[in-house]
Amino acid sequence: MRRGIHPETRPVVFRDRAANTAFLIRSTAATNRTIEWEDGHTYPLIDVEISSASHPFHTGSRRVLDTAGRVERFERRYGRPAAARH
Repeated sequence: MRRGIHPETRPVVFRDRAANTAFLIRSTAATNRTIEWEDGHTYPLIDVEISSASHPFHTGSRRVLDTAGRVERFERRYGRPAAARH
């Protein structure tokens, strides 16, 4: 790795506002806000809307879409395409 071309990384707290969870990780993100962490040190703070703690894919709470029903409803409303008719 060449010196002087990469941004400096430092510990940063990312707080998920939806799940009320915080993660302390290394990042290059800049912010003026700070928070006191569990270890007693003060770290930069970045609030995020979605993280692995609140994203439906990671939490398993994703909705099951009824795609077949949507297709049938579309066909009833607009009819089948001319190529699909026999």
